[in-house]
Amino acid sequence: MKVLKDYLGLYTDMYQLSMMDTYLKEGKHNCIASFDYFFRKIPYEGGYVVFSGLSELLESLSELKFGKEDIDYLHKQKFDSNFLDYLKGFSFTGNIYSVEEGTVVFPNEPIVTVEGKLSELQLLETYLLNTLNFNSLISTKAARMRLIAKDKILSDFGLRRAQGFGGLQASRAAIIGGFDSTSNVLSAKLFDLIPVGTMAHSFIQSYDDELTAFRKYAKSNPDKTVLLIDTYNTLESGLPNAIIVAKELEEAGYRLRGIRLDSGDLAYLAKAVRKKLDEEGLSYVEIVASNQLDERVIKSLLEQQAPIDIFGVGTNLVTGNPDSALDGVFKLSMCNNKPRLKISENIKKVTLPGLKKIIRYTDDNGFIQADAIALKDEEYINKMYHQFDKEKSKSLTGLNENNLTRLVAEKGSIKIKIESAEIIREKVKDNLSKLPEEYKRFEFPHIYKVGISEKLMKLREELKNNFTNSKQI
Repeated sequence: MKVLKDYLGLYTDMYQLSMMDTYLKEGKHNCIASFDYFFRKIPYEGGYVVFSGLSELLESLSELKFGKEDIDYLHKQKFDSNFLDYLKGFSFTGNIYSVEEGTVVFPNEPIVTVEGKLSELQLLETYLLNTLNFNSLISTKAARMRLIAKDKILSDFGLRRAQGFGGLQASRAAIIGGFDSTSNVLSAKLFDLIPVGTMAHSFIQSYDDELTAFRKYAKSNPDKTVLLIDTYNTLESGLPNAIIVAKELEEAGYRLRGIRLDSGDLAYLAKAVRKKLDEEGLSYVEIVASNQLDERVIKSLLEQQAPIDIFGVGTNLVTGNPDSALDGVFKLSMCNNKPRLKISENIKKVTLPGLKKIIRYTDDNGFIQADAIALKDEEYINKMYHQFDKEKSKSLTGLNENNLTRLVAEKGSIKIKIESAEIIREKVKDNLSKLPEEYKRFEFPHIYKVGISEKLMKLREELKNNFTNSKQI
């Protein structure tokens, strides 16, 4: 991210630097390794995750370095001169393999694989996790709202409730997930998004009366006036005064863009407001609703046939409420040309070794049916196995296959075109249109089938057995 570019080398955890220091002392820093990025649990009790943040990660690779201020700071942290000299010349020279940004993904899939020198990959870990976890969390939340809102306008109003600078990423991630615009001006500038805004209660309160406030705002913004009508009394004061200003704007050759409801029973008020506006010949005036919205509230409002045209969503969007975090991890899968495995008493935390790829299978109608995780050099798979129960399997015969994993950075240089949030948003829309409805429902969504190839299963079992045998000796 541009805001962090001067300090990206330090945007890491201290233990990454401590491990890098040890690798250098032991002569292991240039050992060729690979790590996989994946998550274990889908947020929001949902059936899918929208992968987001890849563009930001790739664009930051060239900024992953250490300036003089960084070196001086690390010197104060007692790192020795050899390590600091190494950091002075640091640059990322590895390869990155990934699925496309905007792809619908599922638990335990190696969404991103990073390959290169061990120390370089170790430094990349924290920033990669920070970027991909948060962006994917917010894009997924936004996508859930888009599926419910259908063709209604969705706007991000969340900067004031975001966790610090995360609000910048959240606005772009929201657009990728399906939103149309943002109130966040800096994000709009940085990521070429559409900035929007209405007014606050304080603006109205700053005048002696509501009508005067409305008139002053309309005079200043005649072609984009949206009036907030619930400062005093929505139906008895705000709405009548908004209608007066709407008529005055018509006389001046303009149109009132909309009115905003920010409190109360939104369904009831929207119906009452719509009825009165239509009676006054103001059917073109749109109704904007805000105030603690999320996908479930929007669903309820639309089921009540609330005539709301625009939903302004803040806190619950940019904080990823109620989950707050995607549990993505970054695990070593190869080192020194040897596949590596993390053992755990919890079978679901045993990792997948080796260089891998994701193959997606679709039916003849284009709907996605299953994903298989295979070793990188495998060409044809006719059956996949449950990751944690080898007695369960699924035939892949008769399905169409597509390799989702592709090279996106080579020797530290970006190999794909960096696309705008709006273009990625269309990819999300296309992905979700191919995901069967049972995976998209809010209540008890169907569990998407992700399996591993027989060859990968055998490699994992071999490494586990080798570890067990070595402990017994």
